[in-house]
Amino acid sequence: MNPVSEPPRLPERRHFRCLDPLRVRWAEVDLQQIVFNGHYLMYFDTAVAAYWRQMAMPYHEAMNLLSGDLYVRKATLEYEASARYDEQLHIGIRLQRLGTSSMTFQACAFKGQGRLVYGEIVYVFADPKTQTSRPIPGVLRDWMLAFEEGQAMVSVQEGDWAALQAQARPIRQSVFEDEQGVPRALEQDGLDEQAHHVLARNRLGQALGTGRLLPLDARRGKIGRMAVMPMVRGAAVGQTLLSTLCDRARTLGLQEVVLHAQAPVVNFYRRAGFELASEAFEEAGLQHHLMRRSLVSG
Repeated sequence: MNPVSEPPRLPERRHFRCLDPLRVRWAEVDLQQIVFNGHYLMYFDTAVAAYWRQMAMPYHEAMNLLSGDLYVRKATLEYEASARYDEQLHIGIRLQRLGTSSMTFQACAFKGQGRLVYGEIVYVFADPKTQTSRPIPGVLRDWMLAFEEGQAMVSVQEGDWAALQAQARPIRQSVFEDEQGVPRALEQDGLDEQAHHVLARNRLGQALGTGRLLPLDARRGKIGRMAVMPMVRGAAVGQTLLSTLCDRARTLGLQEVVLHAQAPVVNFYRRAGFELASEAFEEAGLQHHLMRRSLVSG
């Protein structure tokens, strides 16, 4: 029995929730000046990684918790048209069939709305030591079906620093200290005990991101220490954390929230309703902008 609704045999872009953008590179074009046929398997395999990322699933860590791994059993491709150098493509991946120990993904390369190449990839869930098949865990089955149905992939826990620091601190250390080079003395500023904290988790309970809200006075609060693990960036984890912190600020009766946005993510905060309130300035060796958002409607 197939729990996933089947699209028509010839897929269309609208059938895919996961569409991974890709620009054709020079090295992928052959002497016919089109993408070499074998590269589409690489495109599809890379897009499967994007599928797990959009599910907010750190693949290797999650598979360890599930005591298994996925191995390709079969891959088929059908070619209708060709992509050329520097063209912008989108690679669609969707769950087509879910069996007892195997799953089939439908994959398709699109240029605009046009279908270029499509096919199927069959994976078997197996013991990583013996590579013998085993049943797909129920939590993974439900997780994939929930993603295909458009359900939320993360939940947010709220609390004080004493309740959340055991899982929030390693995320902040990984992002701010290890990835960005922020000195520990600056990252650990002594204000955590005064703040309200949030922690994003996926459907396995893995902690993926964190942030905090620090009241400044009776009308303003400051959002900060927003950190999301690299392997799940693009899965709306940061967006969910930010929305939760803004809702908390409203609950506290605050009229405005401010934050110091690192230069590369200014547009992320703009999309969430924040406005630039300063020129660029340096903080912890990184370029930042002061941004603010009114919480007063009307």
